[in-house]
Amino acid sequence: MRPNATILIVLTVATAALLSGCSDKKPGDPTPAPLPASSSARLPSDGAPAVTDPITNTAAVEKDPCSAIPTAEIEAIGGKVERSRTVDLSEGLNCSWLFVEAPSTLSGGLVVGNKKGLSALYAQKSTGGLTTFKPVDPIEGHPAVIYANGSEGRGTCTLAVGIRDDLVYTVIPHLSAGNPMVEDPCGMAAKVAAAAIKNFKGA
Repeated sequence: MRPNATILIVLTVATAALLSGCSDKKPGDPTPAPLPASSSARLPSDGAPAVTDPITNTAAVEKDPCSAIPTAEIEAIGGKVERSRTVDLSEGLNCSWLFVEAPSTLSGGLVVGNKKGLSALYAQKSTGGLTTFKPVDPIEGHPAVIYANGSEGRGTCTLAVGIRDDLVYTVIPHLSAGNPMVEDPCGMAAKVAAAAIKNFKGA
């Protein structure tokens, strides 16, 4: 399922369960492999960019991922939210939002099980472990990558943003035809990540 990784945004990561009771996680969603925390002393690596403005106050969102972004901000980006829930993944807690235009969902969370941050994705890319790998413009000053491992498709995107050299925040929309952002899921993911980072920095 993941050539060089064991689990999940992001990245992917982290992927949250569908609020309808199914899982957002797609068979091809890649995930950076967790490494010992001591590896952070050697980061970034594998050509990954450094996070020059690291965010250290992440403990609250690690415990309550839905607190990263108020529901009103999610609705302003992607439409009316029916409900949200916290999903416990092996790489960390994720928030999953279910839109009224079901089965559209959005998941986001910190991938605490990945101690190499964006460097893990760059390592996967260098070994051919990803079918999509696209560094994008920094989001609120933080380096970001769109990636996938065979999970590409309409309404779907996996975005990882470097919060620190050893931590990423991953956003994964799975949008259906009724969602206003279905043709631009990566644009939606970038807006959600930007909102999360602003809230991190304002905490």
